[in-house]
Amino acid sequence: MKTYEQINDRIASGKAVVLSADEIMDYVDKKGLEAAAKEVDVVTTATFGPMCSSGCFLNFGHSKPRIRMSEAWIADVLVYTGLSAVDVYLGCTELRHADPANMYPPGEFRYGGGHVIEDLVAGKTLQLFALSYGTDCYPLREIRTYFTIDDLNQAIMVNPRNCYQNYNVAINRSDRTIYTYMGKLEPHQKNGNYCSAGQLSPLLNDPYYDTIGIGTRVWLAGAHGHVYAEGTQHAGGVARTPDGVPMGGAGTLALTGDMKRMRKEFVRGVSFIGYGVSLALGIGIPIPILNEEVLRRTCVRDRDILAPVVDYGSDYPQNNGRIIGHVNYEQLRSGRIEVDGKTVEIGSLSSYYKALEVANLLADEIRRGEFLLAAPIAPLRRDTEMKPLVKREPPR
Repeated sequence: MKTYEQINDRIASGKAVVLSADEIMDYVDKKGLEAAAKEVDVVTTATFGPMCSSGCFLNFGHSKPRIRMSEAWIADVLVYTGLSAVDVYLGCTELRHADPANMYPPGEFRYGGGHVIEDLVAGKTLQLFALSYGTDCYPLREIRTYFTIDDLNQAIMVNPRNCYQNYNVAINRSDRTIYTYMGKLEPHQKNGNYCSAGQLSPLLNDPYYDTIGIGTRVWLAGAHGHVYAEGTQHAGGVARTPDGVPMGGAGTLALTGDMKRMRKEFVRGVSFIGYGVSLALGIGIPIPILNEEVLRRTCVRDRDILAPVVDYGSDYPQNNGRIIGHVNYEQLRSGRIEVDGKTVEIGSLSSYYKALEVANLLADEIRRGEFLLAAPIAPLRRDTEMKPLVKREPPR
């Protein structure tokens, strides 16, 4: 048994043994579980991919004269102004003003909230345009100016849902090409897409949330952030394999971090043809090896993780809950799976290469004593189920 304090002491002294989730499996096979649990202090996990429930709070400071922004746009992308005078929230899926969207399908969605966030982190100069109805204390009714992230008082990424524990494999059984947040899907299940780092993914290495919880420190695109709540749509009470690995979406994390400390290569705007815009993020989470059972669960392999295959041509949009079957991530990463006797070409929206880069960068920071661990102040719930939106008649 180890404690967080003991592990942090070893990190601070430069003596911590840190391996990535990609390395730990072979290490345990070689050393044995008991010996490895005594030697290894931390296993780093990571993911890199689109995370649509992401965004940021920005504070501009006060102009002369002052303005209370009631409507505002950054680079022609609408931001939410229902806050104090010069605070705004920018969501990564917000479209640019006058984007034709799917008026002439499939739309291209060339620029939106995710791209603004990427440009902010990259240090680019952006336009702010804001309107106001005017008050005695905030008399200015309009402002147009230009700024970089360094001009802001705060630029805080606050993401309601990141790091889905597991996710669907999307195919299309209809007779037409469809465009989704899981990418372009050809008819008659000619192709499919998935989105997870599999054996590297944080919550798949801690399936019952023993070490990842509210207050856990995370590496959020290079910044040192933390889990501030369970993520939206968190549903720990899903079907699991005998080893506890969820067989569907399950857990999620709500994350926050300082954008001024982020690295641009891990914050990328994304355009999905025919669907919209999003933001791809690189996220790393360290798992403290408190005991043998925690270590054993970090040894999960792609072949042990099952993902549900779902028809996005019918079953997903109709929300009928139907699952065609399950495949493992070893099969997915091979680039081909078999569905009902037919071979389906498979692509990934998540980059294992970039996720591994994140896991290694986080491991290096821990070895240098630059990243300490934090015990959760509250656990993530294991028994929750996701509720649907029910269409109801007005109450009488």
